Amino acid sequence: MGMFRSLHIHNYRLWFIGALISNVGTWMQRTAQDWLVYDILTDQDAAAMGIVMALQLGPQLFIAPWAGLIADSVDRRKLLMGTQAAMAALGVGLGLLVVLGLAELWHVYAFALALGVVSAIDAPARQAFVSELVRDDYLPNAVALNSASFNGARMFGPAVAGLLTVAVGPGWVFLINAVTFGAMIFVLVTIRQKELRVLNRSAPGRGRIRAGFRYVQQRPDLMMVMFAIFVVGTFGLNFAVYIAAMARTEFGTGAGVFGTLSSIMAVGSVAGALLSARRDRPRLRFVFGAAGAFGLACLLAALAPSVWLFGLALVPVGLFALTLMTSANAYVQTTTVQEMRGRVMALYFAIFLGGTPIGAPIVGWVTNAYGPRWGLVVAAASGFVAAVAGLAWVARSHHVRVRLIHPSPRRLKLTLAATARNTAERSG
Repeated sequence: MGMFRSLHIHNYRLWFIGALISNVGTWMQRTAQDWLVYDILTDQDAAAMGIVMALQLGPQLFIAPWAGLIADSVDRRKLLMGTQAAMAALGVGLGLLVVLGLAELWHVYAFALALGVVSAIDAPARQAFVSELVRDDYLPNAVALNSASFNGARMFGPAVAGLLTVAVGPGWVFLINAVTFGAMIFVLVTIRQKELRVLNRSAPGRGRIRAGFRYVQQRPDLMMVMFAIFVVGTFGLNFAVYIAAMARTEFGTGAGVFGTLSSIMAVGSVAGALLSARRDRPRLRFVFGAAGAFGLACLLAALAPSVWLFGLALVPVGLFALTLMTSANAYVQTTTVQEMRGRVMALYFAIFLGGTPIGAPIVGWVTNAYGPRWGLVVAAASGFVAAVAGLAWVARSHHVRVRLIHPSPRRLKLTLAATARNTAERSG
């Protein structure tokens, strides 16, 4: 039961169930929105999908410092109740426009931007709130189970959304998603407040945002993790663009297959999250190693000759993407002091998601100009760059030396002599 140990805690168990229900709705809306833009409001325009992703994730770049400061300063439970209600209202608004036949592309752009602003405030508070539900030694497990919940929902949400989009249209999918936010609001209202951990809050005063930046700048390990997350998040994790383009343009299939392919990739994502949940603590080697494996998996997906082989290749893509994200998230949270956690997580998500305004349109343009397979090659390259940079930093920072002993024509024996610094145990 070590893999699911956080579920023994009452408040976290409620949180997990509520998040699972809400996550199913989120994935349903994402799938329906992607297909609405790609195949209904445009003539299979991958660049338009990239713009939607950029608008939805771009606010992370601009308001993350203030969002993190808010998460460190106020009651996170009440803040989350407000953000969840706001996202439900946005789902209702867009759903009604689509159902009534009034939706245009600019409407989707506007709602994506509004959702991005609310999500930018919600994300650091939601991540930091987990540390109020469980103690620190359970935190890596709780973070991994959160990822399992998010991606477990991905196994069902896109497939259901694909079927509903064909049957009744994407507008009703948006309205269903709005209802699922009620599960999280119910959990936040009924949670046992007396059992929440009381953590250190940010002291009032000027310069608190700058203090968060200085803290990260003084941690080279966090800087390298965030670099890897930025590169892969910007150019590698544009799954909606890749999968929609491969399903429709390359293989000539419809919304149902698009949703099914997204669900297939979620199988690997859930496996990656559960494997992470078994580990006692996150390690840097899993971050950078998973980045390289993600690049290789994307390259294999780009070479897939049929839609079902492409779907099979998406399983390791999801597995290694989730191993990278979960390991990086848990490492950043567990190695950051409590009073800085909200600001550091806000910066983490700004770097992780905020690069999308740069990467998604570029990937969409590459996909339009050269085909979806080349879009996947861009994703593969991002994984390789992150892996090489991260492993090179680990080798340099830990003074790894390669020494040649007893050279012979038949055999070369290499020994590694490493003198680890303080972060050696964390990096594994």
